[in-house]
Amino acid sequence: MKLLVIDIQKGITDSRLFNFDEFIENITRIIQAARDNQIEVIYFQHDDGPGTGFSIGDEDFEIAEQVIPKEGEKIFIKNINSCFGNKDFTDYVKDDNTLVIVGLQTNFCIDATVKSAFERGYKVIVPQGANSTFDNDYMSGEETYKYYNDMMWPKRFATCVSVDDAIKLMES
Repeated sequence: MKLLVIDIQKGITDSRLFNFDEFIENITRIIQAARDNQIEVIYFQHDDGPGTGFSIGDEDFEIAEQVIPKEGEKIFIKNINSCFGNKDFTDYVKDDNTLVIVGLQTNFCIDATVKSAFERGYKVIVPQGANSTFDNDYMSGEETYKYYNDMMWPKRFATCVSVDDAIKLMES
Protein backbone atom coordinates (compact mmCIF):
# COMPACT_ATOMS: atom_id res chain seq x y z
CA MET A 1 0.00 0.00 0.00
CA LYS A 2 1.16 3.50 -0.86
CA LEU A 3 -0.42 6.91 -0.27
CA LEU A 4 -0.45 9.26 -3.26
CA VAL A 5 -0.74 12.95 -2.35
CA ILE A 6 -1.55 14.62 -5.64
CA ASP A 7 -1.09 18.28 -6.61
CA ILE A 8 -1.69 19.95 -3.26
CA GLN A 9 0.20 22.98 -4.50
CA LYS A 10 0.19 26.59 -3.33
CA GLY A 11 -1.52 27.96 -6.43
CA ILE A 12 -4.67 25.87 -5.97
CA THR A 13 -4.82 25.10 -2.24
CA ASP A 14 -7.06 27.78 -0.81
CA SER A 15 -10.56 28.54 0.46
CA ARG A 16 -12.04 28.47 -3.07
CA LEU A 17 -11.94 24.67 -2.83
CA PHE A 18 -15.10 22.82 -1.86
CA ASN A 19 -15.11 22.06 1.87
CA PHE A 20 -11.58 23.49 2.21
CA ASP A 21 -11.09 23.27 5.98
CA GLU A 22 -12.35 19.68 6.22
CA PHE A 23 -10.28 18.74 3.16
CA ILE A 24 -7.07 20.02 4.80
CA GLU A 25 -7.93 18.33 8.11
CA ASN A 26 -8.61 15.00 6.37
CA ILE A 27 -5.46 15.18 4.26
CA THR A 28 -3.23 15.89 7.25
CA ARG A 29 -4.84 13.05 9.25
CA ILE A 30 -4.32 10.57 6.41
CA ILE A 31 -0.72 11.61 5.81
CA GLN A 32 0.08 11.28 9.51
CA ALA A 33 -1.65 7.88 9.70
CA ALA A 34 0.38 6.65 6.73
CA ARG A 35 3.61 7.81 8.33
CA ASP A 36 2.64 6.29 11.70
CA ASN A 37 2.01 2.94 9.99
CA GLN A 38 5.12 2.93 7.77
CA ILE A 39 3.10 3.39 4.60
CA GLU A 40 5.06 5.29 2.02
CA VAL A 41 3.77 8.77 1.22
CA ILE A 42 4.42 9.85 -2.38
CA TYR A 43 3.85 13.44 -3.49
CA PHE A 44 3.07 14.80 -6.94
CA GLN A 45 3.39 18.25 -8.41
CA HIS A 46 1.69 19.22 -11.65
CA ASP A 47 3.84 21.25 -14.06
CA ASP A 48 1.94 23.21 -16.72
CA GLY A 49 5.19 24.29 -18.39
CA PRO A 50 7.43 27.36 -18.46
CA GLY A 51 5.68 30.71 -18.51
CA THR A 52 2.38 29.39 -17.13
CA GLY A 53 3.00 30.48 -13.54
CA PHE A 54 2.53 26.85 -12.50
CA SER A 55 5.92 25.34 -13.26
CA ILE A 56 9.21 24.50 -11.57
CA GLY A 57 10.54 27.65 -9.91
CA ASP A 58 7.12 29.32 -9.58
CA GLU A 59 5.70 29.94 -6.09
CA ASP A 60 2.29 28.49 -7.07
CA PHE A 61 4.01 25.25 -8.15
CA GLU A 62 5.38 24.56 -4.65
CA ILE A 63 3.70 22.03 -2.36
CA ALA A 64 1.27 23.74 0.04
CA GLU A 65 2.53 24.44 3.54
CA GLN A 66 -0.17 22.27 5.16
CA VAL A 67 1.26 19.08 3.64
CA ILE A 68 5.02 19.60 3.31
CA PRO A 69 6.84 16.30 2.66
CA LYS A 70 9.22 14.97 5.26
CA GLU A 71 12.83 14.39 4.34
CA GLY A 72 13.14 11.25 2.23
CA GLU A 73 9.55 11.21 0.96
CA LYS A 74 9.43 10.93 -2.82
CA ILE A 75 8.17 13.74 -5.03
CA PHE A 76 7.31 13.13 -8.67
CA ILE A 77 6.66 15.84 -11.24
CA LYS A 78 3.98 15.26 -13.87
CA ASN A 79 2.72 17.25 -16.82
CA ILE A 80 -0.47 15.36 -17.62
CA ASN A 81 -3.41 14.68 -15.32
CA SER A 82 -2.66 11.05 -14.49
CA CYS A 83 0.25 10.29 -12.20
CA PHE A 84 0.91 7.28 -14.43
CA GLY A 85 2.14 9.65 -17.13
CA ASN A 86 5.39 9.75 -15.15
CA LYS A 87 7.30 6.61 -16.19
CA ASP A 88 9.56 6.74 -13.14
CA PHE A 89 6.50 6.60 -10.89
CA THR A 90 4.88 3.84 -12.96
CA ASP A 91 8.04 1.76 -12.64
CA TYR A 92 8.36 2.56 -8.93
CA VAL A 93 4.91 1.21 -7.99
CA LYS A 94 4.76 -1.72 -10.43
CA ASP A 95 5.06 -4.28 -7.62
CA ASP A 96 2.46 -2.67 -5.35
CA ASN A 97 -1.20 -3.60 -5.40
CA THR A 98 -3.04 -0.95 -3.35
CA LEU A 99 -2.99 2.82 -3.79
CA VAL A 100 -4.70 5.32 -1.51
CA ILE A 101 -5.37 8.45 -3.57
CA VAL A 102 -5.90 11.94 -2.14
CA GLY A 103 -5.44 15.50 -3.37
CA LEU A 104 -6.47 17.91 -6.10
CA GLN A 105 -8.46 18.33 -8.22
CA THR A 106 -11.29 15.82 -8.06
CA ASN A 107 -12.35 16.21 -11.70
CA PHE A 108 -8.88 16.41 -13.22
CA CYS A 109 -5.82 14.70 -11.76
CA ILE A 110 -7.61 12.65 -9.11
CA ASP A 111 -10.12 11.23 -11.60
CA ALA A 112 -7.42 10.52 -14.18
CA THR A 113 -5.19 8.78 -11.63
CA VAL A 114 -8.04 6.75 -10.11
CA LYS A 115 -9.03 5.42 -13.53
CA SER A 116 -5.45 4.84 -14.69
CA ALA A 117 -4.68 2.90 -11.51
CA PHE A 118 -7.84 0.83 -11.92
CA GLU A 119 -6.96 0.04 -15.55
CA ARG A 120 -3.56 -1.21 -14.38
CA GLY A 121 -5.11 -3.59 -11.86
CA TYR A 122 -4.49 -1.68 -8.64
CA LYS A 123 -6.90 -1.74 -5.74
CA VAL A 124 -7.78 1.95 -5.43
CA ILE A 125 -8.93 3.49 -2.16
CA VAL A 126 -10.34 7.03 -2.12
CA PRO A 127 -10.93 8.45 1.37
CA GLN A 128 -14.04 10.64 1.40
CA GLY A 129 -13.36 14.32 1.95
CA ALA A 130 -9.70 13.94 0.95
CA ASN A 131 -10.06 15.32 -2.57
CA SER A 132 -11.62 18.57 -3.67
CA THR A 133 -12.11 20.99 -6.54
CA PHE A 134 -13.41 24.43 -7.47
CA ASP A 135 -16.71 25.64 -8.85
CA ASN A 136 -16.75 25.63 -12.66
CA ASP A 137 -19.08 26.92 -15.37
CA TYR A 138 -21.23 23.78 -15.19
CA MET A 139 -21.24 22.59 -11.58
CA SER A 140 -20.32 23.78 -8.14
CA GLY A 141 -17.27 22.27 -6.47
CA GLU A 142 -19.65 20.34 -4.22
CA GLU A 143 -21.64 18.93 -7.15
CA THR A 144 -18.44 17.95 -8.92
CA TYR A 145 -17.08 16.30 -5.78
CA LYS A 146 -20.30 14.32 -5.26
CA TYR A 147 -20.50 13.28 -8.92
CA TYR A 148 -17.14 11.51 -8.70
CA ASN A 149 -17.05 10.37 -5.06
CA ASP A 150 -20.69 9.25 -4.78
CA MET A 151 -21.51 8.09 -8.31
CA MET A 152 -18.59 7.72 -10.72
CA TRP A 153 -15.89 5.93 -8.70
CA PRO A 154 -17.65 3.65 -6.16
CA LYS A 155 -18.21 0.05 -7.26
CA ARG A 156 -16.52 0.86 -10.57
CA PHE A 157 -13.04 2.26 -10.23
CA ALA A 158 -12.39 2.64 -6.49
CA THR A 159 -13.42 1.79 -2.99
CA CYS A 160 -14.58 5.08 -1.48
CA VAL A 161 -14.42 4.96 2.31
CA SER A 162 -14.52 7.34 5.25
CA VAL A 163 -11.25 8.83 6.44
CA ASP A 164 -11.56 6.76 9.62
CA ASP A 165 -11.98 3.56 7.59
CA ALA A 166 -9.02 4.48 5.38
CA ILE A 167 -6.90 4.95 8.49
CA LYS A 168 -8.06 1.56 9.83
CA LEU A 169 -6.97 -0.04 6.55
CA MET A 170 -3.55 1.57 6.98
CA GLU A 171 -3.32 0.22 10.52
CA SER A 172 -4.08 -3.37 9.49
